This record gives sequence, structure tokens and C-alpha cells, in this order.
Amino acid sequence: MNTQMIICMVIFAATLVSYMLNKIPMWLTALISMAALYITGCIDDAGALSGFSNVNTLLMACMFIVAAGFRRTSLVDGMCNSIMKLTHGSFKMAYFGYILLAVLLTNFISSPMVVYAIISPLLAALCDKTGNSRTQYMFPIMVVCVACCGILPLATSIQMAGQFTGFMETYGFTGMSVRPIDFTIAAWPVLIVVPLWAIFLGPKFTPKQPVVPIEALEKKDSGKAQQKLSPVVDKIGIFLFFATIICLIFAPQLHLTTWFVALVGSLLMVLFGVVDQKSALRDIPWDMLMLFVGALALGTALTNTGAGDMIGQTLATVVGGTHNNYVLGALFFIIPFLLTQFMLNRSVSAVFVPICLLTCSALGANPTGLVILVNAGSLTAFLTPMATPAVPMCMADGGYDLKAIVKSGALITLILPFVYIFYTMTVLPAF
Repeated sequence: MNTQMIICMVIFAATLVSYMLNKIPMWLTALISMAALYITGCIDDAGALSGFSNVNTLLMACMFIVAAGFRRTSLVDGMCNSIMKLTHGSFKMAYFGYILLAVLLTNFISSPMVVYAIISPLLAALCDKTGNSRTQYMFPIMVVCVACCGILPLATSIQMAGQFTGFMETYGFTGMSVRPIDFTIAAWPVLIVVPLWAIFLGPKFTPKQPVVPIEALEKKDSGKAQQKLSPVVDKIGIFLFFATIICLIFAPQLHLTTWFVALVGSLLMVLFGVVDQKSALRDIPWDMLMLFVGALALGTALTNTGAGDMIGQTLATVVGGTHNNYVLGALFFIIPFLLTQFMLNRSVSAVFVPICLLTCSALGANPTGLVILVNAGSLTAFLTPMATPAVPMCMADGGYDLKAIVKSGALITLILPFVYIFYTMTVLPAF
């Protein structure tokens, strides 16, 4: 362990403590952490500033504007009224409908953040209309968007299957491949467990009222009601929202990047007057964006200083002789799952998939189930704002601080490892 790694880990620990204490704003902690990492040489200029140019940062900011425009249209209230009629006024049934929609979309769109940005304005309107607290329901549906991503054999799993097959060929597993259906075989119980948790248990562990102010509700309560959109602009806003979503779903086929689609959608929302020009920037929660930028810098430092490699090498040594499927499954799920709460999930996956394949090669093991566990552990991140931008978006929508997020996600965090490790390694064993 070199000096830079030690310094990085000390800054990381101090940052986490500051997040938990919440004595100063989390965005300020994140940026102070970024400055400390730069001063101590744990990251260079590019690493410190990479969060500002990260595609997820721009994607998140633009989707806030697109979602704000959608919230202003008559369709949101209309959909809420229709759903309430179909469910005979039952909030629980309507909430269940949104959960099913989230499960479906997160298997078509590879970004849980984008899916959450689609669902959240609908759920917020439903909560406001029925008098239910946003704080109780925003976090559970965000977990659905993240935890259920890429399980069905649809667009997201097809993309991931190609990526992991390429890894396997690179590391000498010729003639072997990961199929899209393998993700379904390995994880279909999650599609039952997580939605059931979100309906019956999740809201019981979230705060009943916002821990920190929800800006959207404060604006609503201030009496400064926005003017209703004209019929023409209202229709344009609805069209732009769904056009943006369709383009995001089929972005690979259209040869477009998701950030560009979201940027164009947000610009058109402003140009056509769906979102007021003066309030467009105010619809973006800049504190959460700065929190995400600082978190990315910390994740970059943890990766660059070799913390991930050190853990991976240690892990490869520890499991070098075991042929126990469940021990291997536990190690290759839990460690990426823990690390991805503090590092960008794609970085964790990039570190651990090669380690997993090298370990399997040394043991003569079938890597399919273990690679899927690494992927699941890397992408199942919802306890901190560092791994996926869906979390800071949810924190803004639901009025959560870090303590509330950790408490709300504690139970499902304990449930998922058991489901993945024991089931996945039973149906797709390494030996």
C-alpha cells in the first residue's frame, strides 16, 4: 500500500463521515473532498474536473429540464386521474402500476437514471394529488429502477451480453458466451422480490416527511403558481417528452448518444416555451449535480491510486483454491456491491470482471454465473450518491439526506445478496 493510496483512503473516510454527520451541505463536502484529493496529488486536473464533463452529469441536468417540462403538461394530471379511476381511487394499485412500468422501462433503457426521470414526475403528481408523502415512495421506486435493470432479455441485457462475451474472448474463454437470457435465468427472482419490497416494506423504512426541503414543493407552496400552458404548447410538451424517451430507448439503433438526445430534448422544451426560459436553470438541483461531480472525483481517485486493484489481487489470492460455488459467488457479488456505493459502477465492473475471469481461468471454473454476479453487484447501487446519478436525483425529489438513504435501503441491501448468491450460483454454478 503506497502513500497515495493511504492518503486517498483517509480522505475517503473523512468524506463519508462528513456525509453521515450532515453538518455542512453534502455538495460542499463533495467539492472539498475533490479539492483535497487534487492538492494531495491523488488525482490530476483531468481527474478532478472529469465529473463536470461526464456524460451522466449532462444527462442528469438535461433530464431534469425535460421532466420539468413534462410535469407542466396536462398529461401528467390526466394520467394520474385515469390511473386513479382504473384503480378505483386506490393509491397502492396506482403505485404498483408505476412500479411495473419502471421494471419494463429499465430493461429497455440501460440508464436507471433516465428511467427514474421518466417515472418520478408521474409518481410525484400522484403523491401530491392523493395527499401521500413523496418521501415515502420516491426512494423505493428508484431502487426498482436500479435493481431491476437488465434482467429481462431485452435491449439492456443484449448490450451487456455482448460486452461480457467480448471480455470472455479476450481472457481465453473461446467458444463460450454470455447470452441475454442468462441474465433472466440468473436473476428473475429479483423481479419479484424488489417490487414486493417496494410495495409492502420500502415505504415503511423511509421518512414520513422530507428530511431536507424539496425545492419543487417549496415553489408550489410559495404561491407562485406557474401559468398554464396554452393548448398548442401543451401538446408540443407532451410530444417532446415522448419523442425524447423513444429516442433514448432506440439511441443505439439511431446512432445517437443519450446525452445528446437529452440535451436536444431539454433545449426544445425551452425554445417552445414548455419550460420558462428564466426558470429552466432553476429546475436543475445544482447542489445534487455538484455532489455527483465530487463523488465522481473521489471514485476516480480510489481507482487511480490502485485501491480496486489491491482488493482484486487480494481476492484472487484468497479464493485461489476454493471450489465452493457459494463462497465464490459471495466474494464476487458482495465486494463489488460494497465498492460501487463509493465508486462509479462502471469502474468497479471494469476492475472486477477481468479479475473474475482470471480467477475462473485459474480454477477451471465456468465464469458465466460469476460474471453476472459481478455485474449485478456493480450495478445494484443505491446507498450513496456516488455510483449512479439516479440516487442524487431521488434525494432531490424525496428530500432525503445520506442517513435517510442508508436507513431506507438497509433491508433490501441485506435481502439482495442472499437472492443473488444462493439462487444464481445454484442455477449457473461455477463447478
